[in-house]
Amino acid sequence: MLKLMFEPSPHCEGHNRREFIQLGALAGLGVSLPDVLRLQAQSEKPSDDISCIFMWMNGGPSHIDTFDPKPEAPVEIRGEFDAISTGLPGVQFSEYLPKLSQQLDKFSVVRSGTQYSNSHGVSDHYLMSGYKWTPSLTYPAYGSVVARQKGWRNNMPPYIQIGTDVDRRFGGGTAGFMGAVYNPFEIDSDPSKKDFRVRDVTPPAGIDLARIDRRKKYLRAFDRFQQDVEESPELVSSTDSFYEKAFGLVTSPTAKKAFDLSQETETTRKAYGDHRLGQSLLLARRLVESGVRFITVTDPSWDTHQNNFNSLKNRLLPRLDQAYSALMVDLAQRGMLEKTLVVWTGDFGRTPKVNPSAGRDHWGAASLINMGGGGVKTGEIVGRTSKYAEYPEDNPVQIEDVAATVFSALGVRLDAEYYTSDGRPIQVNQTGKAISQLI
Repeated sequence: MLKLMFEPSPHCEGHNRREFIQLGALAGLGVSLPDVLRLQAQSEKPSDDISCIFMWMNGGPSHIDTFDPKPEAPVEIRGEFDAISTGLPGVQFSEYLPKLSQQLDKFSVVRSGTQYSNSHGVSDHYLMSGYKWTPSLTYPAYGSVVARQKGWRNNMPPYIQIGTDVDRRFGGGTAGFMGAVYNPFEIDSDPSKKDFRVRDVTPPAGIDLARIDRRKKYLRAFDRFQQDVEESPELVSSTDSFYEKAFGLVTSPTAKKAFDLSQETETTRKAYGDHRLGQSLLLARRLVESGVRFITVTDPSWDTHQNNFNSLKNRLLPRLDQAYSALMVDLAQRGMLEKTLVVWTGDFGRTPKVNPSAGRDHWGAASLINMGGGGVKTGEIVGRTSKYAEYPEDNPVQIEDVAATVFSALGVRLDAEYYTSDGRPIQVNQTGKAISQLI
């Protein structure tokens, strides 16, 4: 299912009542989506065309057991896994990432990321926006800023999220004070399933396009009446064109083609893997091709307090190694990598010392962030952690710096300002500095 998130703000940020209409089945589409489009049409539209695939490992991946192993540490620190060489001399990854270990020409690893929180909800907000969470204001996610600045392209939404595995208690991954119109279109169905389909793009069974068109006309008449009552003339001057865009999303050949994974060869689908993460990343590549500017792909179950090593070696790492490496190779072979920023991260790292349940707990002091493709240098290892992976020992990178790097790679001005409902100007990124080793 594809839906546009309309969530009331817990902080009373003055969203219009119409923003909270749930976009579910087609009957609701004609009422709310044009409002979204009208407001997004006011966006700035920089000429930069770099898109972003943002991989979110929900729960927090262990830095030691993935891209920052410590083979010389005591067993209670290094854990059960061996380290293997990569394509970069002197750099090692976990033994369960053999394919990615040979792809360092396509991405870089920030080993010295660090943050203040060990809480899932707070970290989700922080890592996805570059702003620390406060109870008074929810800051917009990277995708929301991109959506506002760049707008729609090829009749496709600018910001899509595949999967629902983001902790939204503190607004992680949402538009925050910018308003719900810049929230992501969310796809909660599994692209690896044979019955995968995206409602609101494919008409429901039994409803033909003529019937949809009639419904659209009725909704248009109703909405015009409502607009006369509650909206300003300048906002509704182009109502008809926005309705055509809203209707076009449902019937667009571009949208239908983008979501139709059956158009991929069996060889390509197998390369990504017959699992949710693999097919979600394949779908993300297709969405980039169709014109979507920012796609978040979520992957669950990285919160490994128990059975960390079994979970990683039997399920999480083989899936990641296959899908992530396939994406980078596929983008490169198609000539898309230079125009697609690929980011991999999660809530935080995990405790250097293994706990009594053979797990690792939350550890914000050391976090991993991988970046590759468009707008950043590849084959770089940024910073290092201490010998037991407790904290950055060299070149600590704050999350504000990560955000500045993402925005810089995407051509988003860090000093651009947007206003809250009470008139406060908020910069896209106020204190961060792009990581010089990557930009």
